[in-house]
Amino acid sequence: MYNLQGKVALVTGAGGQHGIGRAIALRLAREGADVAVNDVTSNPHAGSDSWRGVDSVVEEIRDLGRRSISIIADVSDAAQVEAMVRETSECLGPIHILVNNAGSAAGPDRVPVVELEEDAWDTVQRVNVKGTFLCSRAVSRQMLHDGRKGKIIIISSGAGKQGIARYAAYCASKFALIGFTQSLALELAPHGINVNAICPGLVETERITGIAAALAPEGESAEEYRARMFAERAKVIPLGRVANGQDVADTAAFLASSQSDYLTGLSIPVAGGAMMY
Repeated sequence: MYNLQGKVALVTGAGGQHGIGRAIALRLAREGADVAVNDVTSNPHAGSDSWRGVDSVVEEIRDLGRRSISIIADVSDAAQVEAMVRETSECLGPIHILVNNAGSAAGPDRVPVVELEEDAWDTVQRVNVKGTFLCSRAVSRQMLHDGRKGKIIIISSGAGKQGIARYAAYCASKFALIGFTQSLALELAPHGINVNAICPGLVETERITGIAAALAPEGESAEEYRARMFAERAKVIPLGRVANGQDVADTAAFLASSQSDYLTGLSIPVAGGAMMY
């Protein structure tokens, strides 16, 4: 367990019922942090009839005895990001932990490069790369202005370490995040602000539905392809299973804690041994 009592965290892209963002937000709250949860819409991945997106996550965090607010904002819009950081600080206090988790919806970009539309490419870069830049810049400025140490966590991907056919836009964005992590880590290290990236392998979340729909061959449904994808991937993962959101959240909690104070600029695979660099 880690002690995050008195810390304020902002987690982007946290409205999915089965998403990495929700898992991280809840884990940080369990460790004592107050958490602002963000997404681009209130319920980006409608799940069960009772699931209300970011409002449900806020309710879960408050049930843990922590303070929480939801903020609807597009991380690729500078004005909305600045307003989000300001609202978090005004309602919960200065931000100590930023988790850049928001990502573009999978689907139209999962095609060969020769078939990839410019708009699909731009959307991925705008959300994944520009969104991370804008959020990190806004929170870093606040930390530096206040002379406050902090933690910035960036969710990259195993696809940010090795290219995958039909994932060119996504891979390019996630490779970029690793370079961004290293540069920002060097800039902020003298100020006691740690910047690290997490590189998950395949994770069982709502996003996989969009990927499966884009990649499923003719004659196979998205659901059938999804099940086959998980089964085939599990066979080649040394630890024998596909990751879940909690696996990523556990790593994020460590990076958000004082136990990681001497680590910065890293890109850590959370891939069950399928990636060891």
